[in-house]
Amino acid sequence: MGNCLRGLGLTKSDKNYNPSPATQGSGGNDVGMLPTSPPGAPGSHIVVNAPPPHPSAGHQPYNIGPSNAGPSGRIEPSNLKRYVALFDYEARTQDDLGFKKGEELEVQNDSGDWWLARSRLTGLEGYIPCNYVAKVQSLESEPWFFGSIKRMDAEKKLLLSQNEHGSFLIRESESRVGDYSLSVRDGDTIKHYRIRQLDEGGYFIARRCTFATLVELVQHYQRDADGLCVNLRRPCVLIEKPQTRGLSYNTVDQWEIPRSSLQLKSLRGTGQFGEVWEGLWNNTTPAAIKTLKNDTMNTDDFLKEAQIMKKLRHPKLIQLYAVCTRDQPIYIVTELMINGSLLEFLQSPKGHSLQLRILIDMSAQVAAGMAYLESQNYIHRDLAARNVLVGENNICKVADFGLARVIKDEIYESHVGAKFPIKWTAPEAANYHSFTIKSDVWSFGILLTEIITYGRIPYPGMTNKEVLDCVDRGYRMPNPPGCPPELYEIMLECWKSKAMERPTFETLQWKLEEFFVMEGEQYREASSIR
Repeated sequence: MGNCLRGLGLTKSDKNYNPSPATQGSGGNDVGMLPTSPPGAPGSHIVVNAPPPHPSAGHQPYNIGPSNAGPSGRIEPSNLKRYVALFDYEARTQDDLGFKKGEELEVQNDSGDWWLARSRLTGLEGYIPCNYVAKVQSLESEPWFFGSIKRMDAEKKLLLSQNEHGSFLIRESESRVGDYSLSVRDGDTIKHYRIRQLDEGGYFIARRCTFATLVELVQHYQRDADGLCVNLRRPCVLIEKPQTRGLSYNTVDQWEIPRSSLQLKSLRGTGQFGEVWEGLWNNTTPAAIKTLKNDTMNTDDFLKEAQIMKKLRHPKLIQLYAVCTRDQPIYIVTELMINGSLLEFLQSPKGHSLQLRILIDMSAQVAAGMAYLESQNYIHRDLAARNVLVGENNICKVADFGLARVIKDEIYESHVGAKFPIKWTAPEAANYHSFTIKSDVWSFGILLTEIITYGRIPYPGMTNKEVLDCVDRGYRMPNPPGCPPELYEIMLECWKSKAMERPTFETLQWKLEEFFVMEGEQYREASSIR
């Protein structure tokens, strides 16, 4: 049980303690999430429309040993590889093991992205995706623990319509290693509380109230707000399942797959190099299938590039699953994003209803994906709204990175050819074929104009040749209607003539995230908890 001394100081050592005010809305560099102890099996994440737990519901007290107890307060045997499912998983191949959320599994081999496991419920064995499970009785198995997500992401998740007043989560602190943060929904705003650790172990938000474990802390604030903006109710709803690493255990390394394993279901879009289909792999798994026009690229060149592309992994990059290259047309199989390209989404009625703050967030997501490519010394070469894909809840991911590199030159013409995207291309790339990450930054500035204008073509009314000539003479697009001056200033920084004077994508990401924060609820300090 927690040690709560109302109005008194701690009797334990807390010499490193600094008073911990909560902060409301966005701002600052630390996001919080709150621990709660909901009923049900470990790892059984809350589902939409599930009834809230009774205030007295939760875990029983634990006897915590000195060597093998984690932050959750549960004993974690080091020699037993028992895991619990965080999501449902339907077997995709005969070698896979399907399971239901909350089911316990014994892992026999936990190396790589797919683990060999046995269900304790059915006794069946097979491969499972490692990011669908967590160790039994670990902190990661708690439905309120969201790991190392940012403050901004915590706010976005809690403000989804599926969450309610009092919804909460806990995550790792961005600014203090070993500390945690609690984020709580208070009406239409989010308040954040820092959870600190005592020198000798234990956790607290307020000096007068300490807890041996995060679970106990959550239980206490579920029963009584005790200075928080509201008592904790349900954990933040976890809506999306994570993407598996590859389609299956068998395709992680051997990713040239039989064409017969794919079904093309519905045409989602056409482009100058081919078509994009929504389809199925192995009759089980939805996927996007890009079919490239015959002789669009050299197969050997593409396979070399695809080997690199497959190793690039980031939440804001489209994952390459598999390829079919032994016959024409070449197929590229990737994860499916249900809302299609960002360009089409922005031009749709749903896209036109997006508020400025959401548009800025989508821009920041693209910058995050590009910042990862930047860190890997990888160049996109064709960054534009048409090559960004949109999923549920306005999730954006960068697609087609590296594809322009292997398109045959006579098809992907330079200079003012009809198929070359002059309006998105930096002058040094258009004039001298000098592509760098800084030319991608220029393209990102153009993409920002597409986003803020809901998909309007850049340089309206101008031909490619006019754009190239005018840009060479120093012309830059004027501030689009409705664009805040601060956002236009970011565009101008992307369009500096000297490539090395353009910002990094890392800088663009934090600037846009900061802008997102400022556009959110008005920031003000919440009452301190003493």
